[in-house]
Order: sequence, then C-alpha cells, then structure tokens
Amino acid sequence: MCPAKVTGGKPRGWIIPIGGGEKKVSSSTILSRFAELSGGDDARIVIIPTASQLDDAGHRYETVFGEMGVRRIDIVDLDTRESCEDSGQLALLGRATGIFFTGGNQLRLSTTLGGTSAAQTIRRGNAVGVHVAGTSAGAAFICEHMIAVGKSGPTPKRGMATLSPGLGLTNRIIVDQHFRERDRIGRLLTALAYNPFATGVGVDEDTAAFIGPDDVIEVFGSGGLTIVDPSDLVHSTMAETHQGKPVSLIGIKLHILIAGDTYDLATNTALPAAAQD
Repeated sequence: MCPAKVTGGKPRGWIIPIGGGEKKVSSSTILSRFAELSGGDDARIVIIPTASQLDDAGHRYETVFGEMGVRRIDIVDLDTRESCEDSGQLALLGRATGIFFTGGNQLRLSTTLGGTSAAQTIRRGNAVGVHVAGTSAGAAFICEHMIAVGKSGPTPKRGMATLSPGLGLTNRIIVDQHFRERDRIGRLLTALAYNPFATGVGVDEDTAAFIGPDDVIEVFGSGGLTIVDPSDLVHSTMAETHQGKPVSLIGIKLHILIAGDTYDLATNTALPAAAQD
C-alpha cells in the first residue's frame, strides 16, 4: 500500500506520530502545534477514539483543543466497520483540517478501519493537506507497516514483533511508541530486520515526530526520538535465525534526537537544533 497520490499542487498534510503520555493541557507544545497547523481558531478537528475502550477518551482531547480556541471539534467514533461507511461520518472526515487518533489498541484501528471508506477518506485528505496525528496506538497505525504486537527488550529476536498493515499515510517509516519507557528498541529492530527498506522511529512519551510534506521530521516534546537507519545494513541473520533467537544486524545507524532536532528521511541526515540557527 502506497500513500495516496498528492494532486492539484497542494502539499501533503503533516503526519504526526506521538509517543503517548503527552500532557493533555492547553499548554502542551505537541497538541498546540497540531492545532496551529490545522488552522488554529478556524481549525476543524476530528477526533477518532476507536483504539480506546474508555468512554471519555475523545472528550478529554475535545476539552483540550477547545481550551486552545478551536471552535469546530467533532468526535467520530468509528467503532464498527459499518460506521466507517456512514455518510454523515464520512462528511465530517471530509471537512476536517486536522484528524487526531487517540491511544488504545492499534489492532482495533486496523481491523475496524482497514479497507473502508473512512480510511480512504483520511488518506485522500492527507494527500491534499489535512494533517493527521496519532498518539500511542494511533501513532503506530498511521504508517503502512504497523507493529501490531511485540515484546520488550534490548536485543532483536525473530518473532519479537508482529507486523500488520496500517493506515498507509507513509511507507518511509515504522513507528514504535512509549519507546524508552517500555524498552522497545529490540522489537523495532526486529521489525526493521523483516524489511530494511523503512526507517525506524521510536517515540518516547510526551514526544512527537512532526513529519512535514518534505519528509523532514521535527521533534517536539520533553522526551527523545530514536531514529534507526538500516540503509547501510550489510549483514542480517533474520532469514536463518530460529524463532525466539537473537538476530545479528551489522551496519545499522542510530540517532537520538530531542526537541528542535530534525531528520531528513530522504537523505537520512540528522541535524541538531543548534545547526539550524
């Protein structure tokens, strides 16, 4: 699955995976940046709480965005595949300038939205400038290759991560969330060993990777962003390793970025904030 084609001369919307645990207050640099990109007071933000089983998941973000001055906020609860074909829900998605996926279980997102008109509407919207953010499970879902489940630990092992198709807004990255807090470097490396085409993006809590139309990542938030670049991988034992056994990976590059740092996905180049002044 490739991202929807950009047409009409408009730049693609920003894609914003958030590591989870972001401050749900109006002073949050992450949420306020998303609201600003989406149009500020004139934004039309749609919140999709499908991943969560908490009744108030969408309303918590509705309150925060409202306190920021956003006047048009809709909660679109796509809780069944039937609801993903509802004309009223699709109309709300089609009018959005910003779409926000809450956290929860990413498999609830992929199994509910996958292949539906709702998913197609979001993909087409992002291609013409609608900004799409997702926190925790929502962050994992926005990519083409989604880590569905996996185990914690520092060393990659065969079977440590299970992948499934995500929303497909980008095929350049694989995202893992709650990254440092839940010791997920091993499962991200495992996911990349299955397909070294993509770049790994491990997002700490209260941290976000703002991926612009130029495929440059800007880091916001209080934690770190771990970039795993397999473009120079020269050796992998994934094909020969038995289930549950460690995998050898030689030639991997790793960067730790913090707020203000950037990473160009097209050139695999990291820059510190100081070098951009």
